[in-house]
Amino acid sequence: MGKERLEAFTDGVIAVVITIMVLELAVPSGSSFLSLAAVVPVFLAYVLSFVNVGIFWNNHHHMLHATERINGTVLWANLFLLFWISLVPFVIRWMDDAHFAAAPTAAYGVVLAMSSIAYLLLERAIIACNGPESRLARAVGGDLKSQASLAIYVIAIALAFVRPWIAILLYVVIAMIWFIPDRRIESVL
Repeated sequence: MGKERLEAFTDGVIAVVITIMVLELAVPSGSSFLSLAAVVPVFLAYVLSFVNVGIFWNNHHHMLHATERINGTVLWANLFLLFWISLVPFVIRWMDDAHFAAAPTAAYGVVLAMSSIAYLLLERAIIACNGPESRLARAVGGDLKSQASLAIYVIAIALAFVRPWIAILLYVVIAMIWFIPDRRIESVL
């Protein structure tokens, strides 16, 4: 089974997610630059979310570039990833409406953590389909960066109920860790 339709579908869904995110941004009520101050927090959440969605898209692109074939399991794993990514605009809106309260800030972390888990499941499904000696299997090997990110997500989700701003700071740290594309895949291509 070819991977081209999977790539095109994923690109389309991610484009829609990004479009929804930007359409959800509230326009300031005033006409001065001072009126922008009210939307700065949600704009920063949008920037963080745009970066996170971009990281998933970028790594997904690299992963599929190292993939020779896919199967039904890969298709379902990809849909699972897209499901979690599609919830990003919802949790951004909730965080904004609730003024970055504990529950929506934790929910944001849950969505990102589940997106990460879904990405890892997709990666494992592709490796199972292509074999343990495939380019992707050789490239990813042991994945300390993913494990560390998931651990930080769990800590951030818990901390959201104590100090939401600390959780958001940890979400930024994870994005910074992943901002540079995964060179392991590029090195085997």
